[in-house]
Amino acid sequence: MTTSAPTGTDADAVATEPPPAVALSGITKRFPGVVANSDVHMVVRPATVHALCGENGAGKSTLMKILYGMQHPDEGTIEVNGSPVRFRTPADAIRAGIGMVHQHFMLADNLTVLENVVLGAEYQHGIGAGARRAVAELAERTGLHVDPDVRLERLGVADRQRVEILKVLYRGAKIIILDEPTAVLVPQEVDELFATLRGMREQGFTFVFISHKLDEVRAIADTVTVIRRGTTVGTVDPRATSTRQLAEMMVGSDLPSPETRESTVTDRPVLTVEGLRLSAESGRAVLADIDLVVHAGEVLGIAGVEGNGQTELVETIMGMRRADAGRVLLTTADGVEHDLSRLGTLHRREAGIGYVPEDRNRHGLLASQPLWANRILGYQTRRPVSNGQWLDVDGARADTRRIIEQFDVRTPSIDVPAAALSGGNQQKLVVGRELSGDPVLLIASHPTRGVDVGAQALIWDRIRQARADGLAVLLVSADLDELIGLSDTIKVMLRGRLVADADPATVTPEELGAAMTGATTDGGEPA
Repeated sequence: MTTSAPTGTDADAVATEPPPAVALSGITKRFPGVVANSDVHMVVRPATVHALCGENGAGKSTLMKILYGMQHPDEGTIEVNGSPVRFRTPADAIRAGIGMVHQHFMLADNLTVLENVVLGAEYQHGIGAGARRAVAELAERTGLHVDPDVRLERLGVADRQRVEILKVLYRGAKIIILDEPTAVLVPQEVDELFATLRGMREQGFTFVFISHKLDEVRAIADTVTVIRRGTTVGTVDPRATSTRQLAEMMVGSDLPSPETRESTVTDRPVLTVEGLRLSAESGRAVLADIDLVVHAGEVLGIAGVEGNGQTELVETIMGMRRADAGRVLLTTADGVEHDLSRLGTLHRREAGIGYVPEDRNRHGLLASQPLWANRILGYQTRRPVSNGQWLDVDGARADTRRIIEQFDVRTPSIDVPAAALSGGNQQKLVVGRELSGDPVLLIASHPTRGVDVGAQALIWDRIRQARADGLAVLLVSADLDELIGLSDTIKVMLRGRLVADADPATVTPEELGAAMTGATTDGGEPA
């Protein structure tokens, strides 16, 4: 049987259809003991938003590092705009028109917007008027408006993200990889980002959009490719695929919910913060007269756009910063009140505070050290990893095995370095360690940031269980669904002050986002 070639308008359509912006075929990447990618296929059409979804450890990051020239495939081919390429370094990818905006921004706080955009690409337009004109033209064309002369340290996270996108566009990128771009944005900022992406798509830009937020994926993506355990599960049209179906493709189970239905709040205060004040070196108030109480069995959520004092609040309670004024009191299960205000971080931990930091790589893990050594961090004076004078390596190893089993940390061994784990498995290790120290208070900063729906569900479940057992939890999160679902009470932080209270039973993410940006307070009046 033979098939005739297309004729007339059909032939014209075939002839004029542009080649894929990116075509990954049979990509395989092996590391010692691990196959990160196995025969992965993905085709990204030009002038589209193509989402890449999968669990932590599914191989998304490795695949994007291969596309960006940071890793080299063992097998498979890459084509960009119809031409085969082989990238040795990110510089090769940049020359081919590919840029990457990382989840953790690669920007210098002490430089201006213009200096950050131009840094490393001075050869294009210099560092003076020519560079300024080029950046201004890019911003006007794409809608990525930001003051070129403001220092990065003065910008919020949404503006920083615009600077990152401008930075890759300045280097000529037409294909842009966005790694978890909405992880730290409030709903209004997400809407603004999506409007920008749609406008740029109309101008011919192509995006690879990596995200765990499946509702957002369905809102912005033209096409979705799902990978699981290192291989392609399928590519689907998000308009014809539900969020629940995408979740099942990713992890083989239903989409988790953070919702907590039964109240376990008691009248016993555990953490009491009174009149807490903190100033920057410039004298600017970073925290102003903070008062709050967290009770046993309660999750108190702190909502706020990043940079409004949440980090400083947590670090001051933990003793990582010294307050100018105010008190931090911790009441243990036996009813004894301890004034922690002048104590260091280790003593506060020993008093009964568990801490999940917002940046696990900076404050939660030693990336180069084995998992059992990371179990010791913060607990070096307590059992089961210490007898008070000497470290108990056997005890640390045994308890690490228990955490790995109970918290589903996927690793070939407790002897691998923490850096060898995916982000979600690193986070489960940290959460497992902090809940294993029998705390009376858990401070959890962005506990599920950047983790997949499977890890997210497990962490939510463990926090709910601990809350039901009487644990007090201070929760800081940029995920408003998480904040509303887990919290018994929510306080909104703006410019270093607690400006509003919100009832998780009635508040919507949009209302909470408005309060966070200063549009309204809990009473609906301007803040």
